[in-house]
Amino acid sequence: MSTDQQVATCRSCAAPLTEVFADLGMTPLSNSFLSRERLDGMEPFFPLRAMVCDRCFLVQLSQYEEPSAIFSDYVYFSSWSTTWVAHAAAFAKRTTAELALDERSKVVEIASNDGYLLQHFVDIGVPVLGVEPAANVAAVAIERGIPTVTEFFGAELARRLAADHRADLLVGNNVLAHVPDLHDFVAGLEILLAPGGHISMEFPHLLRLMDDCQFDTIYHEHFSYFSLLAVEKVFERHGLTLVDVEQVSTHGGSLRIWARHAEVAAGTRSERMDAVLAEELAAGLGTIEPYRRFAARVPAEKRDLLSALIEFKRAGLAIVGYGAPAKGNTLLNYCGIGTDLLDFTVDISPHKQGLFLPGTHIPVLAPDEIGRARPDLVFVLPWNIEAEIIASLSYVREWGGRFLVRRPQVTVVD
Repeated sequence: MSTDQQVATCRSCAAPLTEVFADLGMTPLSNSFLSRERLDGMEPFFPLRAMVCDRCFLVQLSQYEEPSAIFSDYVYFSSWSTTWVAHAAAFAKRTTAELALDERSKVVEIASNDGYLLQHFVDIGVPVLGVEPAANVAAVAIERGIPTVTEFFGAELARRLAADHRADLLVGNNVLAHVPDLHDFVAGLEILLAPGGHISMEFPHLLRLMDDCQFDTIYHEHFSYFSLLAVEKVFERHGLTLVDVEQVSTHGGSLRIWARHAEVAAGTRSERMDAVLAEELAAGLGTIEPYRRFAARVPAEKRDLLSALIEFKRAGLAIVGYGAPAKGNTLLNYCGIGTDLLDFTVDISPHKQGLFLPGTHIPVLAPDEIGRARPDLVFVLPWNIEAEIIASLSYVREWGGRFLVRRPQVTVVD
């Protein structure tokens, strides 16, 4: 067990941590799905309490498990979301043109998963390298012909790779939040980046999380939650300058930051950087009060959701879930939602089907079980791809079924 069980100081600036951002009680690891044989066994629960640094405003969790325990046999495969794969394909096409990437270039992705992104660069003819610590996921990428290093990324690995793989484009999508040692990780980015190269990092935007009360995106494998204000300071400490930022719609509202070596970044800062920083400061993210208000809002949202579900059940409605995402497991465990309120959930990934959700023990079935059960309500747990899911389940309307989503208020969609 890690010595960092209680985060006494900030991962970014080492200031003492005293302010609670969200206390979600005791929960299991969000991707620790159970087989039927393990249902009666001991199941570890850990505090899920996010703190905020009142100096640099990085939101962060304590580390209760080593990354090797969380990611060694991972159940999330990026390619199962058609929306996310399309997002990746568009990024590859655009950046290849804008950065003039060709057969002499090198694209390296950290946390490359099953090759959902790098496959598109391969198709274009740009050499790639993936870094993915989950061996079972990396194996899928390797089968697709994508060279992949199965290790955790940091400064030491970056030094070994830099001899042959200095990156013209260094990509990290939804990985920065998963890193317990931020400084070692960002130092590795600086080492691996070619002198004239570009870094692209994408992660959920803390401002959107707060605005839409996306507390279910807090779970143990996410160690940090970033505003532009906070992440810029981390990169600056390692000789990397943020030169641009884009606001993208993925994962409920994300930032895609662009960084370069400080010595080549002078004079290239975009107006979008100033605009997003101004938006964050106008929302008060440079002061502690908005974070305190969020801490009080979370339990109120919990009560509203439970009240709605209880009323639906009292009315005799059958409710099932769609999806078995990490965010769904945070939501269900924090709110105490089990099979008394949700009959079962389904997931398109065969890696989750036949298992049970951690903590709540709700069974995960194949999607065609919805057609057999004909429920009154389908609770969409991965709300970030709500449109994709509802479109795929349009047949539910044939028997008068409807959809339940959080926006963040509980909403019924016909």
